[in-house]
Amino acid sequence: MRIKMMKRYIFIAVFVLAAGVAQAADVHGFADVRAGLRMQNDPNQDDESLGELRLQLDVMEYAGPLTLQLRSDFLYDWVLDEHDIDLETGEGAIDLREANVSASPVSWADVKAGRQILTWGTGDLLFINDMFPKDWNSFFIGRDEEYLKAPSDAVKVSLFPSWANIDLVYTPRFDHDRFITGDRISFWNAGLGARSGQDAVADADIPDEWFDDDEISIRVSRNMKGYELALYGYEGFWKSPSGSDMESGRAIFPRLGVYGSSLRGQLMKGIANLEAGYYDSRDDRDGDDPFVHNSEARLLAGYQQELMRDLTLAVQYYVELMMDYGEYEDSLPEGMDAADENRHVLTLRLTQQLLSQNLMLSFFAYWSPSDEDGYLRPSVSYKASDEWKFTAGGNFFMGRDDHTFFGQFEDNNNIYLSARYSF
Repeated sequence: MRIKMMKRYIFIAVFVLAAGVAQAADVHGFADVRAGLRMQNDPNQDDESLGELRLQLDVMEYAGPLTLQLRSDFLYDWVLDEHDIDLETGEGAIDLREANVSASPVSWADVKAGRQILTWGTGDLLFINDMFPKDWNSFFIGRDEEYLKAPSDAVKVSLFPSWANIDLVYTPRFDHDRFITGDRISFWNAGLGARSGQDAVADADIPDEWFDDDEISIRVSRNMKGYELALYGYEGFWKSPSGSDMESGRAIFPRLGVYGSSLRGQLMKGIANLEAGYYDSRDDRDGDDPFVHNSEARLLAGYQQELMRDLTLAVQYYVELMMDYGEYEDSLPEGMDAADENRHVLTLRLTQQLLSQNLMLSFFAYWSPSDEDGYLRPSVSYKASDEWKFTAGGNFFMGRDDHTFFGQFEDNNNIYLSARYSF
């Protein structure tokens, strides 16, 4: 314990010194200290859900026609206390967020190559055609919302012909989600038939061959009379484990194709969005393999409006429709819980800004009437100055059954506090 405390103080001193040097060198970024506690006992996890010091440094340089960006987080995590660097999972002392070079070789094209944060689609914390990696551990333990998006190692080409905007993204090696393994968040382990955490950390067989296990994403979008219409395509893999190998017992990432569209624009006094996608599960197109996810159709409808000055309401309806459900039911081993044919999710976001917009109250709720489970994300943040920001919040899960998406996380209810200094 004494050694652990000494390490913490040493890291604090190093972070303060590094932040001071960065500020003097005109490097942008922030220093963030964040701590969280579980609201109930979980025998498979630590009582602390979150405890870290984070220093982010962001540098952008211009070299003729090229723009170079480097943005990296330096992290001391006193909960896991594991600092070996793993750039794929973001664990360890360094989480490299961006390292890329970009250019505009011609007036109608942009190119960016290297590590970058990518996002598209119209959902608010719901994703259909956004097949870029997510960090679900960060999302559920109380890190800033920006950390839900994990980085991609990719080449992005944007083309601007007169009739549309075209985005092409090539990822030469599969970039999976930073998925739930049990080292931070307890989850439903179907193999054990029980919740597990650090007692049984998930082991996944991740496709990792360069140029063989690659991904391709495309978006074609056009603005039509104030409405943005977009078409999407993706070839790759399920982003989180979506099957299991019965011989090895390891989780797997089956092949996947996604094809979809979206529409977004003004409706009455607010903004409405519609999005749809078809998930073609290449390794189980007949739906008769119970250990690989079936194909799905996914639909999303949302609406956002300012109700009064500095008070915004946003609602969404989302549904996953499993294909070949009869074949799926017939193939289930005896005693294995069956998923619903259609999974429905409703979301609500309320945002209130006060004190000249320096105080923000936020509430985000998920509720699934089909699974009878939900997830609440309340938070309050106060911007004390241009540099200092303080945040408090929580993550609260509920559910009738242990095996549903949100219900499996009931042992992970937590509250957190943070202080951030930006420079």
